[in-house]
Amino acid sequence: MQFKTAQDVNVPEIGVGTYKLYGKECKNVVIDALEIGYRHIDTAQIYKNEVEIGDALKATDVEREDIFLTTKLWHTNLDYDDVLQSVEESLRQLRTPYVDLLLIHWPNPQFPLLQTLEAMLSLRDQGKVKQIGVSNFPLSMVKEVIENFRIPILTNQVEYHPFLGQFDLLDYSYDGDFLVTAYSPLAQGRVINHEELISIGKEYGKSAAQISLRWLIEQENVVVIPKASTQEKLVENLDIYDFELSDEHFEVIDQLEKNNRIVNPTFAPDWES
Repeated sequence: MQFKTAQDVNVPEIGVGTYKLYGKECKNVVIDALEIGYRHIDTAQIYKNEVEIGDALKATDVEREDIFLTTKLWHTNLDYDDVLQSVEESLRQLRTPYVDLLLIHWPNPQFPLLQTLEAMLSLRDQGKVKQIGVSNFPLSMVKEVIENFRIPILTNQVEYHPFLGQFDLLDYSYDGDFLVTAYSPLAQGRVINHEELISIGKEYGKSAAQISLRWLIEQENVVVIPKASTQEKLVENLDIYDFELSDEHFEVIDQLEKNNRIVNPTFAPDWES
């Protein structure tokens, strides 16, 4: 497994997203992923699968300290006390004394951001959370956390794929010393049938999905968490280390239209801010 590093923390470059994985399927996918070689598992309170992931962590032979585990605070659990209580429940369900990374899943203006972050820092001081970060934060809010509050974050987890750019955020990540974690890196399956990505893939003997993941991880500071529900897809997503994109092909993907946002709930922030 390859790693990306921020703040002297090594994060496995490819993880497994578990959104919409439930019950026995979720448990089996996580166990399979760990057996195949994944060491980065991503979940969230709202995914309703922390119990199954906890079961998988107990069932695997992989040591807990070798696994990078992320969960996320739902956007209604951002009051100081709710942060503390909901994380206790997450740890109980995950059957672990700590998570490696705790994120604010979505910003919520109903709760003071600094208060939420202070609760997360308290959990970090207690050893229940190793690192903190955010998700779905526009660049202005990331700057508020880092520059105004002077609180370091390990990552901003955002939708990022060949059809949606995050180049300004990525540029800032170098100065801010944080990673950009790409969720929905395969555009929820849309990359699979894209003719240009398929055509590039044929030149390397790879799928359009593998080309998309390779394009992302070749960018400094980017890690990816594709969802996979079969062993075949888990293996395919990890099989991207035996080639490099040419400058020409990288540029072709860079030039694809980058305004196709898939995940945009009613409570989403102003993305342009």
